Amino acid sequence: MKKFPVVLDLETKYSFRDYDDPKKLGITVVAIYDYKESQGKVFEEKELNQLFPILEAASYIIGYNVANFDILVLQSYYPGRVDVFTPFDILDDIKEKIGRRISLNEVIGATLGKKKTGHGFQAINLYNEGRIDELKKYCLDDVMFTRELFEYGVKTGEIFYLTPGGKMSIKVDWKKYLENQETKDIPLTLPF
Repeated sequence: MKKFPVVLDLETKYSFRDYDDPKKLGITVVAIYDYKESQGKVFEEKELNQLFPILEAASYIIGYNVANFDILVLQSYYPGRVDVFTPFDILDDIKEKIGRRISLNEVIGATLGKKKTGHGFQAINLYNEGRIDELKKYCLDDVMFTRELFEYGVKTGEIFYLTPGGKMSIKVDWKKYLENQETKDIPLTLPF
C-alpha cells in the first residue's frame, strides 16, 4: 500500500514553564498537511480520534521539532505507543548539520523570505482567551510554512539561515521523505 507523509504541528495548553513533562502540556489544536489528500486540516482536542488513523497511515510525520516535542505531547492522547510513528524532524536534521538549533522563523525567513504570524506563548494566550479560530489559523499557518520549507529543500537540495556574516546554505537530502513509500503497517490501536 502506498503511504504518504503528513506535516504536523500542535499547540499546547501549557508550556515547559508549567510542566517539564511533554505529556502534561495538553493539546489545544493539531494542524496537519496531508499529502495523500493534498490538503490542510485542523483538529481540536476533542477531535483527535479523527487524527490518529491519518497518522497511522502516514509514511512519515514531518515537522519542526516534531520528534522531540509534538509526538511526545501526543502520547498522552494516543492509545498506542507513539514510537511506532516514523518522524522526519527538520530541526534535528539542521542541528546535525550545523551543530545547533535555530528557530523555524529564522529558517523560513532566510529561505522563503517569510515570517511566522506568532509564537507558542501567543498560541497559549489565544486558547486561554477562547480565540479558537485564530489559534487554528496560527497552527495551520505554521504547518504550511513547514511544508513550504520542506518542499523547497526537496526541490533545491538546500535551505538557508542567517549568521552575522550573512546568509548560509545548509545542504539537505529530503526527497526520500516525499516519495511514496511502502512502509510497515501500523496496527490500528483505536476501537473502530
